[in-house]
Amino acid sequence: MKLHTILSAAREHLASDVHVLIGMPPVFRVGGEIIATRGRPITQDQVTAMLAECLTAEQRERLDREWQLCCSVVYPDTGRVRLTVYRRNGMEELAIRMSESTLRTREDLGLPSVVDDLARLPNGLVILTGPTGVGKTTTLHYMLDLINAEHACKIITIEDPVEFVHSFKRSIVVQQEVLSDVRDYTSALRHVLRQDPDVVAIGEMRDRETIYTALMAAETGHLVIATLHTPGAVDVVQRVVSAFPEGHQGEIRFMLANSLQGVIAQQLLPRAATKGQAVCCEVLVATQAVRNHIRENQTHMIYSELQAGRRFGMVTMDNALLDLYERGEISYDTAVSTARRPDDIRRRAS
Repeated sequence: MKLHTILSAAREHLASDVHVLIGMPPVFRVGGEIIATRGRPITQDQVTAMLAECLTAEQRERLDREWQLCCSVVYPDTGRVRLTVYRRNGMEELAIRMSESTLRTREDLGLPSVVDDLARLPNGLVILTGPTGVGKTTTLHYMLDLINAEHACKIITIEDPVEFVHSFKRSIVVQQEVLSDVRDYTSALRHVLRQDPDVVAIGEMRDRETIYTALMAAETGHLVIATLHTPGAVDVVQRVVSAFPEGHQGEIRFMLANSLQGVIAQQLLPRAATKGQAVCCEVLVATQAVRNHIRENQTHMIYSELQAGRRFGMVTMDNALLDLYERGEISYDTAVSTARRPDDIRRRAS
């Protein structure tokens, strides 16, 4: 069994993800649900052959050294995928994300209109946050495509790996992939500002150095769009500040207050009436009040601004859940089980 054969079947069945596990036939995720395919169980020798089919010598060497790897793989007829290799019981297995070949519209993605407003800003920091697999990368590339279509500028992305390739529209788009074009996020970001960018996209702010460079780039007149892993929009402030030693946190709060433009926290939820998933977005816009709370280390006050900021395009996750429920896109049980304050949902939905 070849990797290319599995990916062709995944495209045919509109799978978003593929899991290749030893002792099982390939497993697809379709519409958010895990579905086992029919066929013979996969062996370790087959996985080894699949990896030999698609990895470079450098990637194979890194996998042998670190026991894990994330990279992009491209076939002419099946398109680009994100391949993640890990070990279980000493054997290599694969988790594969099927990249989209075309970008959907904001309406098709279910994103709020404030996403367009944030993408059109000339500078500052926009953070996309949420758990793994909720569509942060899709939102990132939607925003970059909007900029590419509307502005004549230079966009530089640093990704691990590249999941969608942008054609040149009005902008120059330079996409750099970790391990293929740059060694890592930190060293790439040190040099990115010397490449005359207007927009910098960071696939993930993973460490202190990456966060600091992103803040510095946003402060010096660039628009920086980056992803982060936190449960909600307000948690981003604490996550960014706590990445630094206590003696430097005051400086980081000041930089974040000056540069932050907005945070979009995403979740994907099962649809009520049809197969598939609906995106639910919490939106925090950096008003002057929000900036003051960040600067004064009053993180606990930001949620109140989020609740009262609908006129600025802000929405809490619970309000977004209620909106989806009232439109019939998600079930009552999904809204209540996902809410931070379930009693509020029960009271307002009754």
